[in-house]
Amino acid sequence: MSQTEIPSSAANITRANWSEITPQHLYDKCMALARNLWWSWHPEVVNLFRDLDPVRWRQIDHNPIALLAEMTPDQVAERASEMVLYTRINQAHRRLKEYMANTRTTWGAREAGVLGALPVAYFSAEFGIHESVPIYSGGLGVLSGDHIKSASGLGVPLIAIGLFYDQGYFKQHLNDEGWQNEEYLDTKVENLPMEPARDPNGKPITVEIETTHGKLLAKVWLMHVGRVPLYLLDCDVEGNSQEDRRLTSRLYGGDVRTRIRQELVLGVGGVKALRALGIKPGVYHLNEGHSGFAPLEVIRERMQDDGMSFDEALREVAAHTVFTTHTPVPAGHDRFDGGMIEEHLGPLRQKLGISYEQLMGLGRVEPQNEGESFCMTVIGLKLSRRANAVSSLHGHVSRRMWAHLWPWRVEEEIPIGHITNGVHIPTWLAYPMVQLYDKYLGTEWHTRMGEPDIWQKIYAVDPGELWETHNALKSRLLEFVRRRVSRQSRRRNEDPAIIEAARTVLDPNALTIGFARRFATYKRADLFLRNMEMMVDLLDDPNRPVQFVFAGKAHPADEPGKKLIQKIANLRHDPRFAGRVVFIEDYDINVARHMVQGVDVWLNNPRRPLEASGTSGQKAVLNGGLNMSILDGWWAEAYNGMNGFSIGSNVAHTDVEKNDARDGEDLVRVLAEEVIPLFYLRDADGLPHEWIARMTNSIATLAARFSAHRMVTDYVQKAYLVAAGGVSSDMSVR
Repeated sequence: MSQTEIPSSAANITRANWSEITPQHLYDKCMALARNLWWSWHPEVVNLFRDLDPVRWRQIDHNPIALLAEMTPDQVAERASEMVLYTRINQAHRRLKEYMANTRTTWGAREAGVLGALPVAYFSAEFGIHESVPIYSGGLGVLSGDHIKSASGLGVPLIAIGLFYDQGYFKQHLNDEGWQNEEYLDTKVENLPMEPARDPNGKPITVEIETTHGKLLAKVWLMHVGRVPLYLLDCDVEGNSQEDRRLTSRLYGGDVRTRIRQELVLGVGGVKALRALGIKPGVYHLNEGHSGFAPLEVIRERMQDDGMSFDEALREVAAHTVFTTHTPVPAGHDRFDGGMIEEHLGPLRQKLGISYEQLMGLGRVEPQNEGESFCMTVIGLKLSRRANAVSSLHGHVSRRMWAHLWPWRVEEEIPIGHITNGVHIPTWLAYPMVQLYDKYLGTEWHTRMGEPDIWQKIYAVDPGELWETHNALKSRLLEFVRRRVSRQSRRRNEDPAIIEAARTVLDPNALTIGFARRFATYKRADLFLRNMEMMVDLLDDPNRPVQFVFAGKAHPADEPGKKLIQKIANLRHDPRFAGRVVFIEDYDINVARHMVQGVDVWLNNPRRPLEASGTSGQKAVLNGGLNMSILDGWWAEAYNGMNGFSIGSNVAHTDVEKNDARDGEDLVRVLAEEVIPLFYLRDADGLPHEWIARMTNSIATLAARFSAHRMVTDYVQKAYLVAAGGVSSDMSVR
């Protein structure tokens, strides 16, 4: 097709407009859509890209830039003509432009006005936005991605700061013995929706971070996530040593020296990048301790610019800093020895005019204890005046864990609150469920998804229609699982009969339970095997079949976690479990999306109270899945007796072995006595009415409450506005 030829089958375009629609013009609109990750949470735009080439779309991790790079403008125009995509492309492009231009009628414009002049700088070591942008590993990154997406949707003035990992997190493959192997692949920058960040004069930004052994350099990339700019620092810069050029190649890779240098770049380098961009935040939000060095650089700026002493600047900066801790496990808090701290912060320490002992004291629970290492969570707590855990129970755990920082206070008065995590509804909601909600909740639900009242209309949904929609999503999940299991078997060169069996694995009519998360031992992926005989009996019931889908990665250095994966994956060789338990390799956002949208039950059974929040079960709620969980994290404040199932009670035995045994027995009991009977209790039409009632109760009581929109509004109202000095009344100060 030439650039002037009019496509014959494009719908709803008037003849007057044909002359304006050249293949290049159409291609440019597609590329404009691809270069803002807004597309990733709009299913109609996702479907548009998929329709350009469905096979290739799947092969390249749903990456629209990579897809368009393989096509010429003429090819895009020809495909658009064949699939009648012209109107859809124009509508999507217009919607994006309107979305970006609307800064006056958003919730943020009404409720968070002061942040327009004093925006939030949100620091995180990882951002899980979409599978095509591999700069995340798991829950923390996906939470950060959901946070900035909801900030965008609400119109909250927020700038995000992270690191660019050109190899991302590892690809996972299991060998013949079921052992996890890690593979790192270089990411093609040209296939990512980012560009060099530029200063107000249009010059690309490179920041310098001093250490005692020379300077670290980092260039800055800009990625657009709806209305939120995400700036990513990258050490692959000419002028760095070869070692330092690889510094930001891998997420959570390398040794302790790599970790502290990455965190130096994120914290100190991130603040320097904001300064180079001409951005003056009113709030600094440190999402976990990885960015704990950031306030030190802000203090240095205040001392230099405003003539303050260190103590004065610290008080000022801490008042504008919000710190979120996600980790109830002691090993999850980064610690460094004094030599590491001095090597990397020595020059900054000197500019701050403080001694080595003073600096180390900022990262110690007991400042004078020379035997104590420097903890990133401790400095985060000390250099902020608003700190929060990520669920109610985690708040109690965190106050107890860090009580020694405030020895003069009783535990209940430790200044760590909580804002329970939520999920970005448009990202995790399946399109058929969107259509169902549009029908019953009204189109206004898209702008009111964080309001509980809007979800009460779910009770009006026809039970048969909800069940039919869920089963369609379940069928889609099983098709996905079969493709992946078959591919895994082919890669291992397994027997043709095994490969053939993989193509029909799992029963579409069976109760399907999903478990997907990081394979840390405290998450107890194998808890369902504690009572082996009873579990085998449940799985072997031909009238009420049960099946499990597992996915997840273990950290490359976590041998016990890898053994857990091996134990689960190798159940495929056990005739008692073969065809009933499957493990999907390479857990990522794409795998998670299919699982939370298609399972009947989402299983979560960590050792209480070691799950800070957990958000995967919240994603299942949106799609009609029911949670079966230990009363930990978010579920401890969500379960009402009729919106899912609980394992165990709200207490834990002090003996780990006894606790695991007790929870394992209760898991099987809940399955046998509650979950399975309810799922298979059907009427003459095959509808499980009581099960569907729990589905609707789950959605009605949990969807708004555990949405990222609610979470971000909580941060704005209870942390950001106060930190920015933007509240008209606050009597909470003692």
